[in-house]
Amino acid sequence: QVQLVESGGGLVQAGGSLRLSCAASGSIFSINAMGWYRQAPGKQRELVAAITSGGSTNYADSVKGRFTISGDNAKNTVYLQMNSLKPEDTAVYYCNADREVATTSHIYYWGQGTQVTVSS
Repeated sequence: QVQLVESGGGLVQAGGSLRLSCAASGSIFSINAMGWYRQAPGKQRELVAAITSGGSTNYADSVKGRFTISGDNAKNTVYLQMNSLKPEDTAVYYCNADREVATTSHIYYWGQGTQVTVSS
């Protein structure tokens, strides 16, 4: 099992910054990738950014140049630095972990979510 706890959400004005943190515990030795997703009311949950165990990163086009995902292996924590926030970024942000049980068998875990609200 993997447990994920997000923190850092809040209310900010457009153009502001926020840093989200996701602390992982449990069977973290088998995690090969982690990412941040977000879901706004009435919309599908979408990938915001992801990072692999090898350090490769990937971002949604809507956040490229504004958001940065990073990890601290010693602290078993993944961060999402969000700059130049827009009202469109308002959503519940979820941390995700990809645990590899076998080569073609993966289990995905989700955190509780943290609310990010960007005002105009």
